[in-house]
Amino acid sequence: MSDTPPFIAGTDGQPRCRWCAAAPEFEAYHDREWGFPVDDDIRLFEKLSLEAFQSGLSWRTILAKREHFRRAFEGFDFHKVARFDDARRDALLADEGIVRHRGKIEAVIHNARRAVDLQAEHGSLAAYFWRFEIDPTQAAEPQTVSTAPQAVALAKDLKKRGWKFVGPTTAYAFMQAMGLVNDHVEACVIRRQVAEARDRFVVPR
Repeated sequence: MSDTPPFIAGTDGQPRCRWCAAAPEFEAYHDREWGFPVDDDIRLFEKLSLEAFQSGLSWRTILAKREHFRRAFEGFDFHKVARFDDARRDALLADEGIVRHRGKIEAVIHNARRAVDLQAEHGSLAAYFWRFEIDPTQAAEPQTVSTAPQAVALAKDLKKRGWKFVGPTTAYAFMQAMGLVNDHVEACVIRRQVAEARDRFVVPR
């Protein structure tokens, strides 16, 4: 068992999740976004799409390209992306500002169409995704697992609905980032902020 603590001191000297040390830009993402609950459908679709693009790559690569991804995919407005035709797909394949992976690009366009259907069925993507929130009493010790039964269930249900590039590991990373589980380590200065944000959060129905 490693004696390395799961936290590091941030730029202000306060303890943070150890992964913040992997890149200079990670601390801001960790402090302002990661783990805070999200109920905005476009942000939820964006994150699931970016997690699909990250498959086999590092999050640093995707984060560095995120603004360009947003421009290329119409701000991840899935109603707009759902209307992308072959010409738009080919333009994306030629866009050096994003990850030019045909399967992933086609999956995001395809998933946008499934997202339109899902929103129509449940009223919002948020109402659907928050059904899979992990009960804190059932959650594993922070950052010790790469998936969870709820993530497996989410991935299975999305696959049944026709979504692509959304396996259990991708689903769990999405849940970590969007606040469906508070996976900040116990010592992390942001963990309490995330918990307080969750207490104030009204779960979409």
